[in-house]
Order: sequence, then C-alpha cells, then structure tokens
Amino acid sequence: MTVSIEEEFARITEHWSPRIIADANGQSVKLAKVKGEFVWHDHAGEDELFFIVKGSLTIRYRDRADAVLKAGDIHVVPRGVEHNPIAEEECWLMLFEPAETRHTGDVDAGLTKSAAEQRAHLQPADD
Repeated sequence: MTVSIEEEFARITEHWSPRIIADANGQSVKLAKVKGEFVWHDHAGEDELFFIVKGSLTIRYRDRADAVLKAGDIHVVPRGVEHNPIAEEECWLMLFEPAETRHTGDVDAGLTKSAAEQRAHLQPADD
C-alpha cells in the first residue's frame, strides 16, 4: 500500500478532524490539520506520538513544561498525562496511535470524531 502524504493533506478540509490513512500492527497512522486550541484530554491506556509535518505546535501540560514543536519534530505524550495541543497558525500533523484511541480521550467534545468517521474515506485493501 502506498499513500501520498501531500495528496492526503490536500483532501483534509477541517481542522482537528483526524483522517486515518493506514493501519499497521494494530496502530493507526493519522493525518490532521490543526489550528487554534484543541481540548484538554488524556489517553489513559496509550501513549500518543505527534510528528510535525508542517508548521508548529505547542502541547500544553498541567504538570510539566510545555513542548514547543516545529516541522520535523516528534513528541510522545505519555499515557494518562493531560495535555492540550495549540497551533497559532495551521499545522500539519501525523499521529501514530492504537486503532481504538479516541483523539479526544474520554472528553466528549464537539470535535470528537469516531474511528469510523476518521477512516470513512479508506478503500478496502487489494488482495
């Protein structure tokens, strides 16, 4: 399976609406365009890996120093740690998470998209 990251980002029209582009070993590879402030949340059972493709992102923490990320940076938010991503300007992200991970954790926000909604555009793999 080959995926063009540029083409997939071109299809994203909403901020904070992750799009699953691939699955491997129980992990989903997601792309998202983000801008503004997200919601405070955590992921009780899994770490969350952010890879900054374009732009910059600040991940705020309640219990530690904020992480300020730029294009090319990778940052892992440890499981159970409350955080809030913020992008002053549009930022392009790639995320690696277990397939069942809710992108807003246990917070039910207007931005919450189910895994089915995040993967609705995927075509079945060729056999």
